[in-house]
Amino acid sequence: MVPTDKARFALRRETGDLPEGAAKLAEEIGGTAVEAVLAQANRTAVRRGATAAIGSMRPRPAEWYAFDDGDQDTADWYPQGLTGGSDSGSIGVPVFMVSWYFKPEAGERGIRLSLLSPQTLKYRHALLVAAGPDGGYGPIDIHAGGIACFGDLLYVADTVRGLRVFDLGNLLDLRTAQNDLGDPERVGRHGGKFHAFGYRYIIPQTDHWQVVAAGPRFSFVGLDRSGDTPLLITGEYRAGDSDGWVGRWGLDLAGGEPQDAFVMGHPKIQGALSHAGTWYLSQAGESNTTNGKLIVHAGEESRTRPFPIGPEDLTVQDGKLWSVSEFRNKRTVFGVAL
Repeated sequence: MVPTDKARFALRRETGDLPEGAAKLAEEIGGTAVEAVLAQANRTAVRRGATAAIGSMRPRPAEWYAFDDGDQDTADWYPQGLTGGSDSGSIGVPVFMVSWYFKPEAGERGIRLSLLSPQTLKYRHALLVAAGPDGGYGPIDIHAGGIACFGDLLYVADTVRGLRVFDLGNLLDLRTAQNDLGDPERVGRHGGKFHAFGYRYIIPQTDHWQVVAAGPRFSFVGLDRSGDTPLLITGEYRAGDSDGWVGRWGLDLAGGEPQDAFVMGHPKIQGALSHAGTWYLSQAGESNTTNGKLIVHAGEESRTRPFPIGPEDLTVQDGKLWSVSEFRNKRTVFGVAL
């Protein structure tokens, strides 16, 4: 973790007409809350399921939840980012939130967000969309490699463009506007109806922080709530070298530059988090059958801990460090001791 020039990672705010589009949709469709989505959850996770994700890791994670068979087996959707109610601080029930990206180049369906209750193991997907001022909307074709939530704001990593922002206070339920969920093969407003590829809930983008200079990549996002002032954490995945960076920002992103930035010194970092003076780095293995590693930096000391196969973004919830694993039939939300 070597300090580096933070100015090259600068962002500028490019809100445009995103709030107008989101407000137009909210006016016509009607909003709901995270708690209501969980009450209408239509999928069930399996506690300590998908054990193939654990691979050779010993000891095993303290806890983990596996997505259902349909989400395990699909080759279309891959989980990437992870955050939760403890990061938000304003959601009234325990919840994990996971971002997924649509992999096929044909028939793009954008990105979605899973809301998972660790109490009931029920979960449901919502589609993240970009809306225009006329209320039209469509999918967002990005990798969504990391997410972080503070209050109602959900920050989503956009690899080459910076950070997209969504307002969970603008979580929209299509059932309040019509009797069905529209055509599962269409998205947007068509023939006087709303469509979202069959999803009941959509969340429109409300803000955007754009990379000022070409080059920096925003691969993941996290949140450090261990200090007096919460900090947003962003960083870059690099497969072939150890020059990936990580930076910490004030939540208002004031001035457009991170407060500090570091070169991590390790390749294949899928998520990074600082917490109580310690850095945690989630490192991918060599393949979809190889365990990853958790790299822990505390002061001048560095050590490596075992991690499951395909680890991604990081968050701290309920005194544990959590991540999500991405590969088919190995998709879990798992927690380990800090």
